[in-house]
Amino acid sequence: MVISENSGFNTRAIHAGQAFEPRTGAVVPPLHFSSTYAQDGIGGLREGYEYGRSANPTRDALQEQLAALEGGSHAFSFSSGLAAEDALIKALMRPGDHIVLGNDAYGGTYRLINGVLGDWGIGNTAVDMADLDTVRAAVAAGGTNGGSTRFVWVETPSNPMMKVTDIAALAEVAHDAGALLVVDNTFASPYLQTPLALGADIIIHSTTKYIGGHSDVVGGAVVVNDAELATKVGFVQFAVGAISGPMDAFLTTRGLKTLGVRMDRHSDNAMAVAQWLEGRSEVEAVHYPGLPSHPSHELAKKQMKKFGGMISVQFKGGAAAARKVAESTSVFTLAESLGGIESLMNYPSEMTHASVKGTELAVPENLIRLSCGIEDVADLIADLEHAFAAIGSAS
Repeated sequence: MVISENSGFNTRAIHAGQAFEPRTGAVVPPLHFSSTYAQDGIGGLREGYEYGRSANPTRDALQEQLAALEGGSHAFSFSSGLAAEDALIKALMRPGDHIVLGNDAYGGTYRLINGVLGDWGIGNTAVDMADLDTVRAAVAAGGTNGGSTRFVWVETPSNPMMKVTDIAALAEVAHDAGALLVVDNTFASPYLQTPLALGADIIIHSTTKYIGGHSDVVGGAVVVNDAELATKVGFVQFAVGAISGPMDAFLTTRGLKTLGVRMDRHSDNAMAVAQWLEGRSEVEAVHYPGLPSHPSHELAKKQMKKFGGMISVQFKGGAAAARKVAESTSVFTLAESLGGIESLMNYPSEMTHASVKGTELAVPENLIRLSCGIEDVADLIADLEHAFAAIGSAS
C-alpha cells in the first residue's frame, strides 16, 4: 500500500516512515544508535548519513511521521518542546524583531521568549488572541524598539485557560502584516486539529505530551510546509544540535502509532468529567471547549475533531479549595506535564506557570488543571468525588 496524504490518519500514523527492514523483513524499523557512519571514500555518504547530529535514521523516520500527520512537507524533532521553540525563533528572527503571543501562554514559552530571548533583543506583546482587533493593533505596533512583528504565536486550546482561537482568522491577520502564524498544537495534537490546513505557517509541539503519550520521553517538534522555512529551521537544528536522541525518537514514534485511538479515549473521558464538574456546587467555572457553556464552543466544533483531554476548573473556595483538591486525589497524580495515558492533576499557579506569577499572564490561584488519561472514566469521577469531599472536611 502506498501511504499518501489521502490515507486515513491512523494509517499514516502507523505506516509513514515505518517501512519494514528489507534484510530481515522486521516490521518495526531497527533502532539506530550509531553516532557516526562509514563513508565510501571522502564525501561518499551512504544515504546521506555522516554524523548523528546531522541525521539519524530513527529520527528521520519520526520526522517523516510527524510531517505526514500534520500535512506538512518537513518536520524537525528536538530534545524538548522548548528546544524546538528556541530553534524556531533563532532560525527565523533577529534582534529587534517582535512576537505577539497569547496572554495565557504556557509559562515556559513566556520565560523563553521574555526572560531569555528578551535579553537577546526579541520583543514581545501579550494579548487576548480571541480579540482580533487587539491582535491586529499589536502586530502593527511592533516592538517598543521599533522592530517589526515577525511571529503571531498562539496556543489553541491554550494552557491552562483552554481558550480556543480562530486559526484561519488569525492567519489572515498575521499575513496581512507580513508576519507568520505559529500554532502550538500540543493540546489538540494532529489527530484533533490540523493548523497548516487552516492557514498557519508553522506548528510547534511538545511531543512529550500527547504525541509521546506515555510520560516516558521528552521531546519537541517543528512542522512547516514551506521549503525556505524548512531550510532555515533545519540549519539551526544541525548547527545548534538540540536534537532528539535515537531512543527518544523511537519512543515518540511508538507513541504516535496509537495517537488516534488514545485521543478518542482522552476526549471522551474529559467530556464526561467536564460535564460532572459543571454540576458541582463547589465549582466556579469549568474551562473545556466541548461544553456548550464554553465561549468558543462553536468555533471548537468547527476546527477540532473532538475536544481533547485537558480541563481547567476554578473553585468557589479560592486557592485553598483548589490546593486541597489537587492534594487529595489518588487516580489523578499530582505532577507536572500532561497528555500521558495516566491522569494527572496540576496546580498551575505554583507549578507549570509559576514563572508568570505577578505578570499579566498569571494563572488564577483557584484553578487546577486536569489531564484526563485513558483509565475507566467512572474511576476518574469517583476519585474527584473523594477529593471534593476533602474540601468540606477542611472547612
